[in-house]
Amino acid sequence: MPVVTMMPSGKKIEGMEGISILRAILDSGESIPHKCDGKAECGSCHIFVTEGRKSISRIQRVENEKLDTLVGVGSKSRLACQALLGGENVTIEILSFV
Repeated sequence: MPVVTMMPSGKKIEGMEGISILRAILDSGESIPHKCDGKAECGSCHIFVTEGRKSISRIQRVENEKLDTLVGVGSKSRLACQALLGGENVTIEILSFV
């Protein structure tokens, strides 16, 4: 199972391959901002994937369109609700300005 390290806290959680980073975080009992129940409509689960980006799913059109509307987006930006875990560990930075 891939491990997701959440920064800045450094907490590590396990997630099943193929589920979203958002789902892995919520299933572990941790919290992350999310308002649209994983539909890529609000952008509140915007994260930076700092390690393991090649292991997660590619950005699809609906996610890319939502990211285009957000402030502070960079090359490591993803929506936690749309980024599906692969087989490798990932490190994410949970943004606090949303």
